[in-house]
Amino acid sequence: MFIGVDVGTTNCKAAVLNDKGQFLGYSSKEYSINYTKSGYAEQDAKHVWDTTKLVIREAIDKSGIIDVKALSISVQGDAIIPVNKRIEPLHPTILGMDYRGWPQIQKCIELFGKKEIFKITGMPPHPLNSLPKILWIKDNHPDLFNKTWKFMTYADFILSKLGAEPVIDYTMASRTMAFSLFDRNWSQKILNGTGIPIEKLSKPISSGKVVGKMPSKLASDLGLKKCIHLISGCHDQTAAALGAGVIREGIAVDSSGSAEVISTAFPEPLINNKMLNAYYPCYIHSKSDQFFTFALIHSGGVVYQWFRDQFCDSEKKIAIEQGIDTYELIEKHISSQPSNLFVFPHFIGSGTPTCDLDSKGTIMGLTMDTTKYDIARAILEGLAYEIQLNLEVMREAGIKIESLIAVGGGTKSKKFLKIKANITGLTLRTLNVRDTACLGAGILAAVGTKFYKNIPEAVKICVRFDKTYEPDSSLINHYKERYKIYRNLYYSLLKLYNSMNK
Repeated sequence: MFIGVDVGTTNCKAAVLNDKGQFLGYSSKEYSINYTKSGYAEQDAKHVWDTTKLVIREAIDKSGIIDVKALSISVQGDAIIPVNKRIEPLHPTILGMDYRGWPQIQKCIELFGKKEIFKITGMPPHPLNSLPKILWIKDNHPDLFNKTWKFMTYADFILSKLGAEPVIDYTMASRTMAFSLFDRNWSQKILNGTGIPIEKLSKPISSGKVVGKMPSKLASDLGLKKCIHLISGCHDQTAAALGAGVIREGIAVDSSGSAEVISTAFPEPLINNKMLNAYYPCYIHSKSDQFFTFALIHSGGVVYQWFRDQFCDSEKKIAIEQGIDTYELIEKHISSQPSNLFVFPHFIGSGTPTCDLDSKGTIMGLTMDTTKYDIARAILEGLAYEIQLNLEVMREAGIKIESLIAVGGGTKSKKFLKIKANITGLTLRTLNVRDTACLGAGILAAVGTKFYKNIPEAVKICVRFDKTYEPDSSLINHYKERYKIYRNLYYSLLKLYNSMNK
């Protein structure tokens, strides 16, 4: 038996798994984000740790299993926690989505240059990365910087609280913008240039390695019979990919939730201008002989949620009366035929490959005959066009993607899955486990203790597919032509909104 834990941005989940990857016990709890001022996003790391313990305990209780072999973790990316030697937070967590590091990013670009940073680290310079957050503390709170023993991500913070030595896995270290992708260690050039002592960072190691044992008192508090092995984990996107079986090139995960994320693996690092200009990171996968990237469409399911909340009050009431989900009721009214509308889902700016904050949500093609359900279908199509746009740019950058594995809340919608298959022209498969990040962490726990000889063997046993959605040959050409129009309008609208915001 193994435990996989996923410490996300707004909730923490834990699962007790058997040797076939089946969930025997599962728990999930939310926690909050504090938006203290514009561009700032913070979190109480102690509360996150307390919640992590709670969900582990609940998952164990629900499973009825007290004899577990190992635990590993999946964590949100890029957050920074300054801690003392007792692993006590000295400042609220500065989350990945926090933008306060813009001035520090500009300094890094002046010091090293955009291309050199990307060449060394595989990370396009951006304030969301971990390094500018550390530099912000150094520039604005020098006393805190000097008092900090380690600047940790949630990866090394949670493992250290569980009883491990301060170690950070390669997937998380290679996301910081301070790690040499080729040397697989902290970049002396970056650290020396920015004045960050290497001693203030945890030791980098690969995912799936034994890093310690849980103390007996903590194990007892969590309901375990004995101490268990702690295994180095990974970034949540790589964990979700691992739990979906994406451990080689040619396949990608489409994770559909509040945002839409397309992530994939490849065997050699891709450090080229296409990757840099499209804001695609190149970092180490949880299967550490592979590299990893993802496209991010910020306005994913949140746009569909906006539509529901603004236009579907009657559907909400009926759904409550019938005991069904509101989206299910909406989709009963959505046509199975392509829409004549275009919806550009840039409600919080465009995502990759342009990452233009000036872009805005746009609906084109409205007539007096248009219904709200036509708009609903066009929203789903717009999100699928955004996926296709990113797939096209990824291929131009040298990434092979021949099929998709769909995970997340968006997999509840068969219409959405069919639309994605038709617009991308790719086969989509779903899984019988929705929480692939917990499964990915559980796989690392099993591989780390040599229960499986390697990750491919574990994936073969633990990852099981559910349904397959093939492109409809009668609609492929239609959508190809519609996509060409969408792509042209996409770049025209970016110019328009940029001129409006001058």
